[in-house]
Amino acid sequence: MAEHDSEHLGTGTRLVGAGRRAEWTGTAEHPGAVVNPPVYRASTHLYPDMAALRAHPANEDGKFYYGRRGAPTQWALSGALTALEPGAEGTVLYPSGVAAIMGALLTVLRPGDVLLMIDNAYEPSRAMGRGLLKDFGIETRWFDASDPAAFEAAICERTKAVLLEVPGSLTIEVCDVPGLSAIAKAHELTVVLDNTWASPLGFPALERGADIAIMSLTKHVGGHSDAMMGSASAGPQWYRKLRIRAQGLGNVVSPDDAALMLRGLRTMGLRLAQETASALAIAEWLEGRPEVAKVLCPMLPGSPGHDLWKRDFSGGCGLFSFVLKGGTSAARDALIDALTLFGIGYSWGGFESLATPVDPAPIRTASPWPLPGLADDDRFGVRLSIGLEDTADLIADLEQALGVWSAAA
Repeated sequence: MAEHDSEHLGTGTRLVGAGRRAEWTGTAEHPGAVVNPPVYRASTHLYPDMAALRAHPANEDGKFYYGRRGAPTQWALSGALTALEPGAEGTVLYPSGVAAIMGALLTVLRPGDVLLMIDNAYEPSRAMGRGLLKDFGIETRWFDASDPAAFEAAICERTKAVLLEVPGSLTIEVCDVPGLSAIAKAHELTVVLDNTWASPLGFPALERGADIAIMSLTKHVGGHSDAMMGSASAGPQWYRKLRIRAQGLGNVVSPDDAALMLRGLRTMGLRLAQETASALAIAEWLEGRPEVAKVLCPMLPGSPGHDLWKRDFSGGCGLFSFVLKGGTSAARDALIDALTLFGIGYSWGGFESLATPVDPAPIRTASPWPLPGLADDDRFGVRLSIGLEDTADLIADLEQALGVWSAAA
């Protein structure tokens, strides 16, 4: 099967065919000869003669020039991601998700500008606002996404962009992306959105109002915890600017890593479906536990953000959090240490389940923690990334770990 551009095809069909151009999976004599684009390990691209060198088109996509501008392995991945994001003209690849966020922000912002950042953003994103962006003369202000009026009031004449994350990757809070984007567009702000959680399979970011859609490909696209990469997809207004800025910063991704991402992309739909179903079953089980004060999973009816998720999303993933009813930090540590099927690690979206503590209070500046409706003592959270293990086994593991928590608390 070769690459298809037909938007009417189902998600699974598009995931199988995206990026598989015949000229990238074969030769002129035998186009489409192999299933996957070969891994082009090449820093130097050669020209047959000086006439060919001088006639080379200036910085066009999909044209051999020099290794830093990629080759068919990287172009196939970029093209596949573009095909999955409705409204995208192109996708730029970065060495990590953090590099993608910074690359996008350095494209849309200049010294003296103000960036508005959602308060529940990924901690490395917050660190950019406190560090590198500040060093470049860009001011970052944080806002509570649950209050659109406060967001609009925070916009000033120097505000040029807003960084959203949906949902926030610690507390899994869903913001009203179309509503906030409409306010931003009315003030001529650029909307940059971290869409790693649901991916374009579950949330078409550009169609929902974002100008630039970012993903940490390290998570769902790779899916096997063995490669790191990020991406930024955009329409015609921003794609070329993103590409030029990435080139200026010297961003390039390894062809071997691009091949791993392409491999993971083919099964991403199946993995997301399984992880989502398992996560929802576990969230429902946790909701009935006496040790749990609140489950933070927007796919779960009654959970914060469920109405927005139901309105704007068509899918989810295996990442969610829950808040323990009272207890201590040491008791939460005992719970996590007692888990036998969950690794302790900061990433997510891989085939293996993970658990980490959630302590957002020190990094929130515009919105409260604990969340409204929780007691002051209900502050110790646990984030779970549900993998591909059997759901019943994961529930049994959580049950025995909650017993350890009860004894320690």
